Amino acid sequence: MSEVKLKKGEPIDRALRRLKKKVDRENTLREVRNKRHYEKPSERRRRKL
Repeated sequence: MSEVKLKKGEPIDRALRRLKKKVDRENTLREVRNKRHYEKPSERRRRKL
């Protein structure tokens, strides 16, 4: 889980931007989207090829 702490005097917009960048780097959203539905192992192998 990504976490960003607000620095003293930092605007919320900037902190949100840092959080979005951190989530993008960790591929968190992509992983959640991929695991939203069950994928059979045969489908997973087919997708990787």
